[in-house]
Amino acid sequence: MLKYIARRVGIMTVMILLIATMIFFLFRAMPGDATAYIVDPSMPPEAREIARERYGFNDSKWVQYTIFMKDLVRLDFGNSYFYGRPVMSLIGERLPATLILMLTAMIFSYIIGIFGGAWMAWKRGSKLESAGITFSLIFRSAPTFWVGLMMILLFAAKLRWVPAQGMRTSGYTGDTFAEIFLNLDFLRHLILPSLVAGLYFIATPLLIMRNSMLEVLSEDYIEMAKAKGLKERTILYKHAARNALLPVVTAGALFIGSAIGGQVLIEYVFSWPGLGREIVQAVTRRDYPLAQGAFIIISAMLMMMNLVADILYAVLDPRISYK
Repeated sequence: MLKYIARRVGIMTVMILLIATMIFFLFRAMPGDATAYIVDPSMPPEAREIARERYGFNDSKWVQYTIFMKDLVRLDFGNSYFYGRPVMSLIGERLPATLILMLTAMIFSYIIGIFGGAWMAWKRGSKLESAGITFSLIFRSAPTFWVGLMMILLFAAKLRWVPAQGMRTSGYTGDTFAEIFLNLDFLRHLILPSLVAGLYFIATPLLIMRNSMLEVLSEDYIEMAKAKGLKERTILYKHAARNALLPVVTAGALFIGSAIGGQVLIEYVFSWPGLGREIVQAVTRRDYPLAQGAFIIISAMLMMMNLVADILYAVLDPRISYK
């Protein structure tokens, strides 16, 4: 297992370098001048030329690429053109907000999806199964920005149960992680965006678990468990659900990596200061260092989650071994 993990980490390193290379040249191929967002347009051409020299735009692509790759090895993505601050610092500020939002949505959707999917397979052909499939597909098909706006209209504007937007009440300040994220004010702001994201994602674990359970329930050992007179709950969750979890685990690991940059609409609708919204703004501003750093971090996390999924496979199913 250790050799397998070491080999996978080596492959991941090569893949990250290839992805970084592709991202670097794609951003340089974009039309327009990045210095337009760095230098005031009213300044004379000499000032713009000084800025180009300062940020290395006058160097050849090969020189820029060499410097970029050397900095990447040191995990130094440079300074943001827009903010004038280190990229790693900015990502460190935005990433926790996105991760907390997406992990909360994932926990909500996967708990309901796993137990609901198992129960729906057990009750196959019932009205409960039809209602569950319909419910999950409606929220999967509906645009997240529309569901978000309807939630804001109902729970924030009409009932006034929760705040409509933002991560904190205006005027609130916090310096430490606990002061920012571990308080009632933050949790109240987290409810609506995580609920909308959770309802959107719930179809994936629900339907995967249901389909996987239908295959498992036809196995001989399930019939044997029934013949022994075991309780329905024991057969369902102890014998069948565990073996049906493998596809759900894979989907869950990939979910984390893709969800970080994929829920830009939810972050925009709820004014959530996360990484997804920051990536869109960075690309719009041609803030290459910030956009490049964010994409590379997301790619690395997605590959890491794939490795975690493979390891969990072996834990959940002893028949699987890696050599």
